[in-house]
Amino acid sequence: MNMDFKRKLAIPMEVKEMYPITGEISRIKEERDVLIRRIFTGKSDQILLVIGPCSADNEKSVLDYMVRLARVQEKVKDKIVIVPRVYTNKPRTTGDGYKGLLHQPDPDAMPDMFKGIIATRKLHMKVIQETGMSTADEMLYPENYKYIDDLLSYQAVGARSVEDQQHRLTASGSDVPTGMKNPTSGDYSVMMNSIHAAQNSHTFIYRGWEATSQGNPFAHAILRGYTNSKGDHLPNYHYEDIIRLCDAYAARPELKNPAVIIDANHENSGKDPFQQPRIIKEVLANCRYSARIASLVKGFMVESYIEDGNQKIGDGCYGKSITDPCLGWEKSERLVYEIADLL
Repeated sequence: MNMDFKRKLAIPMEVKEMYPITGEISRIKEERDVLIRRIFTGKSDQILLVIGPCSADNEKSVLDYMVRLARVQEKVKDKIVIVPRVYTNKPRTTGDGYKGLLHQPDPDAMPDMFKGIIATRKLHMKVIQETGMSTADEMLYPENYKYIDDLLSYQAVGARSVEDQQHRLTASGSDVPTGMKNPTSGDYSVMMNSIHAAQNSHTFIYRGWEATSQGNPFAHAILRGYTNSKGDHLPNYHYEDIIRLCDAYAARPELKNPAVIIDANHENSGKDPFQQPRIIKEVLANCRYSARIASLVKGFMVESYIEDGNQKIGDGCYGKSITDPCLGWEKSERLVYEIADLL
């Protein structure tokens, strides 16, 4: 094998023993898990808003952003459950470039996976401690999920991963809502099959163990737009797209808790973060028009940070994304209040 094995990393149980959760963190997560599940079962009229930086690249600025977000959550808590987007793994289209906090706790330094594991766990813990809000992350590497599974209240399986068997089976062993994104091709059947797989029990190999999952009844769809064969960005948040998803769920009566989260960025916005408010307002208008859409749409994803746009690594602008461009704080705060007013 043409690979250099540098060192054996600590297993999740060892890392959890080094950095254990407090009783307060456990209480916050349990209470928030109940709130979020009620949205997906239809017992709550609140909506979910997964919002935060494209990548959680800097502890200081991420915590600054999240503390601001907590103040907004308090003002809209009757209508919106905000889940901080603390994305510590970044998929790369070509495999090159910054892969997130897990790989590089310091974006200017060489990768260090052990430091990255610790930095990832500590950041999720600090966000919960400082804001009272449990967090969301992307399941980019299924084998790493156990390092932070006691901290997350929401997770997503990305467009490049949703067809992968290990992602699907690991999601079936999760006990928090897990969004399965449509693939980059836009094929709904791939997403629906992933939801089916995640909602059912499986026996499979996980971290060297023969494991049996119980199935995750809160696995659901995320519409994030797609790319056609010409490389064009095409949205799938419009009325017809969501009705089509309603029909896809209706054709799969075995699926529990039908739901969709609309990802307002990525291909839906053509990677223009300033389109996110317009997209969300259109979807909310369609919810008012159609009871079918209103019953299926459970919330939104928004990429947001302190400063508008993005920058290159090393540019040094505080609170500005080093991956995809984000909506700045002032516009993001206004958006949350506008969503609350429309509900």
